[in-house]
Amino acid sequence: MPELLKETEAVPAAWPDAPAGLSAAAAALDAVPLWQRIEAWCRFRWTPREVVWIVEGMGEWTPPLAPATVTLAEGWTGAVWGAVTLLPGPCGLFLPTDDPCRITATVGGGDVPPAVLEAFRRLAEYSAEIGKYGQWRGPAGATSSDFNLSEGLSHSVDRPATWAARALINSGAADLLRPYRRTA
Repeated sequence: MPELLKETEAVPAAWPDAPAGLSAAAAALDAVPLWQRIEAWCRFRWTPREVVWIVEGMGEWTPPLAPATVTLAEGWTGAVWGAVTLLPGPCGLFLPTDDPCRITATVGGGDVPPAVLEAFRRLAEYSAEIGKYGQWRGPAGATSSDFNLSEGLSHSVDRPATWAARALINSGAADLLRPYRRTA
């Protein structure tokens, strides 16, 4: 059974446009890190880029990113990479040798689905709130904050230390990305 040894994904020339309807604070954020976070969670790509996989072992193998169009397949001969023919299998590609194969593909394309655009919106809105210091929030990175609102009236906020790092989950974006989730 083939095993993925290495994956090298190029940075795309462009990223999808941010969806309409963002608040001013969310629209002011750099969209690239938000798309990068979403793509790290997903197996799909919506803008084309080159990906190179090194896979070892004979048998059927499915590219872990989609949509993928293989542009070059090479096998390791012990000293150099040489051309190899990948055969189609019922669920992916059939690697004809146990030796390592280097597979180059163009990955990405198509329209961004509405659920993914909504996940971007949720992540952007949540991210715009991270780091704001307000009466009902605490400073970024704080796990708890206490506020004295007036004589005898106070408010406490407790949250896990990972609240900012878990923005994709805490914002609800991850739920929308389940059909596109990267499992390998």
